[in-house]
Amino acid sequence: MGLSMLKVQRNVKVRIGLGVMAVWFALAAAEGVAAHHGKKSATDTDWPSYANTPGSSKYAPLSQINAKTVTGLKVAWQWGSPDEVLISQNPRLAAFGYKSTPIKIGNTLYVSTSLGQVAALDAATGKQKWLFDTRTWESGRPANLGFNHRGVAFWTDGKSRRILMPTNNAYLWSLDADTGKPDPGFGDKGKIDLTIGLGRPVERSQYSVMSTPTIVGDIVIVGSSIGDRPRNKQAPPGHVRGFDVKTGKRAWIFHSIPQDGEFGNDTWQDGSWRYSGNTNVWTLMSADHELGYVYLPFGTPTNDYYGGHRPGDNLFAETLVCLDAKTGERVWQFQGVHHGLWDYDFPAAPNLVDIVVDGKPIKAVAQISKQAFVYVLDRVTGEPVWPIEERPVPQSDVPGEKSSPTQPFPTRPAPFDRQGVRIDDLIDYSPALRAQAVEIISQYKYGPIFTPPSLKGTIQVPGHGGGANWKGAAFDPETSHLYIPSMTAPVVIKLRQRDDSDMRYTVGRVGQVRGPDRLPILKPPYSRISAINLNTGDYSWVKPNGEGIRQQIIDKGLPDPGPVGVGGFGSTGPLLTKSLLFIGLNDGKPLLKAIDKQTGDVVHQVELPVNPTGTPMTYMAGGKQYIAIAGGNRTEAMLMTLSLP
Repeated sequence: MGLSMLKVQRNVKVRIGLGVMAVWFALAAAEGVAAHHGKKSATDTDWPSYANTPGSSKYAPLSQINAKTVTGLKVAWQWGSPDEVLISQNPRLAAFGYKSTPIKIGNTLYVSTSLGQVAALDAATGKQKWLFDTRTWESGRPANLGFNHRGVAFWTDGKSRRILMPTNNAYLWSLDADTGKPDPGFGDKGKIDLTIGLGRPVERSQYSVMSTPTIVGDIVIVGSSIGDRPRNKQAPPGHVRGFDVKTGKRAWIFHSIPQDGEFGNDTWQDGSWRYSGNTNVWTLMSADHELGYVYLPFGTPTNDYYGGHRPGDNLFAETLVCLDAKTGERVWQFQGVHHGLWDYDFPAAPNLVDIVVDGKPIKAVAQISKQAFVYVLDRVTGEPVWPIEERPVPQSDVPGEKSSPTQPFPTRPAPFDRQGVRIDDLIDYSPALRAQAVEIISQYKYGPIFTPPSLKGTIQVPGHGGGANWKGAAFDPETSHLYIPSMTAPVVIKLRQRDDSDMRYTVGRVGQVRGPDRLPILKPPYSRISAINLNTGDYSWVKPNGEGIRQQIIDKGLPDPGPVGVGGFGSTGPLLTKSLLFIGLNDGKPLLKAIDKQTGDVVHQVELPVNPTGTPMTYMAGGKQYIAIAGGNRTEAMLMTLSLP
C-alpha cells in the first residue's frame, strides 16, 4: 500500500506508569486543583493552560453563572493593553486583533499582548502586578498576519515558577512568574533564538511564533508561523522542537519535511524535501500527560495553492502527528490532505476525548479541519474510530501540477459545514437572485470539495479560512459532546504564471465571491455552531451563529430568512461550563452570547465594551466566577472580565 493511500502509519510505543498524572490533571479540571498548588477550595479555581486542560477541552465544570443567573452578568473590570500606547506613537504597529486568552494560576492572570508584552494581573480586580516587554515590535512586522499573539504557558517544579512566552520575532522567553524578570538560567539571559537550528538559514521576517507553547513534563514544545505567500519554492521549514524548560537547550527536533533517509522522505519526490518549506504547526497543540504524547496539527507546504515543484503526498503536511513528548519520536500520524493545494492547514488544537463507542471505551482524539471534517482517531494507535475512506477527487488541469487522485473522507461524523459548490447551494431568496448567482459562478470552475485551483479561477468551499479555524472546538467530558463554531466563506483561487518565480505558478487572486445585489452567493447559514455526540457521531443540534445580515435581507423586500449567522471571522472560539456554552461575536454590536448547550438556544447576550476577538476562559477567585475575553480593534485592545454582582 502506497503512502498516498495509507490513512495511518504508526510506530506505537505506549508508555505506562503515568496513571497518577492523568488523575492529577483530571482533578485540576474538575475540582480546581492547579497543577502547582495542590488541592484548593472550590472558591478558587484555576485555568492553567490556554484551553484549560492539556487535551484542549475549553471546559470548566463551574456553575455559579448558569441559565438562571446569567442575566445578571456584567463587566467587572477591564485592563487596557499597553500596546495602545505603542500603536498611538506608531500606527504601523496596529495589530491583527487582540486574540490572547489568559491563564489563571493562583490569584493571578497571565496574559500576552499582540506586540509581545506579558502582564500579570490580579484575578479579582485586574490590578497589574508586573509587565514585561519583549520588545518584539522593534523587529518590524512579523510573518503572515502581522502582530498577532494567543497566549503564554506556565511551568513549575514546585520551587521555580515560570511563564513561557514565544514571540512574533522568533524568540522563546522564560520569565519568573512572580516578578516578570527573565530567567538568567534559560538560554541567553532568559531567551533562546528559534531561527537557529532548523538546518537552513532562516530570515526572521519570515519566521514567527504566535501560538502558546505546550509543556509536557520538563519539555516545552514550540511550533512556528511562516509566511504563506512566498515568491519562490524555498521557504523556512516548519520543523517542531522540544526544549528543556529549565535551561532552554534543545531536547529534540521533529522534521516536518522528512530529511534524507527518514520515514516519509519518499513522499517528497524529485528531491523537493531539500528546498520546500512551511509544513508548520502555526496553531495550538494538545498533550496526553498519561501517555506522554503530544499531538501536532501541521499545515500546508510551500506554496498553498500550487505544488508542481513538490510532487508526491508531502508527508507530514496537513497531518496530525503524535510524538513522544520526551524524545520527539514519532508514534503515529494521519494525513488529512495529500499534496495540499487548498491551504487546508489543520487549524486548531485537536481535542483529546474519552468516549464510548458501541460499548467500547476509547481514548480518542478529534481533529477538526478547515474542510469541515472531524477526524476521530484512537489517540494511542492512530486508528480511525469510524472508517475513513480514500475517495476519488477532481484533478488539476494546471500545467506541471500533479494532484492526488484521492483524498480521505470520514464516514462519521458528517461534515459540520458546507462543502463544494452546486447549483442547489446558491441563494434562492427569489428566482431572479438565483439566476444571477448561477451567472456569477459560471465565470469560474466549481464543483465538489477538493476541486483544485485553476488559471481560470476556482470557487473553493470551504475557503482557506474554513470551515473551522484556529478558534477550535470545545469538548464536554460529562456528555461526550463536541461543540464547533464554523463559517461558510467561499473564496476564488486563481493562479497565474510568474516569470520571476521558480515555482512557475503563484496565487494571482485569493478573494471573496460576491453574490447578486451584494448578498452572499450561497444559502445561509453563513456561520453555525454544531453539537456532536462523539459516542455516536450524530449531531444533537446545529444552529446559525447569530442574526447576521437577516435585517438587511428583509430590508431588500425579501422573505424573512430567520437568523443567518454572522459572516467571516465574526465570532470567537467556544467556552464550555457546567450548563452553558459561551461565544463572543459581533452581531451588529459586540456581544458575549450564552447558549444552552443541550438545545443550542440562546439564553442571554451581554453587550461588551469592544469587539471580542480572543477565545474566552473562566475561573473562580474569592468565591466569584469570572469570564475573561480579549477584544478590540486595530488601535484599541483590552481584556474584559465579567462576573455576577
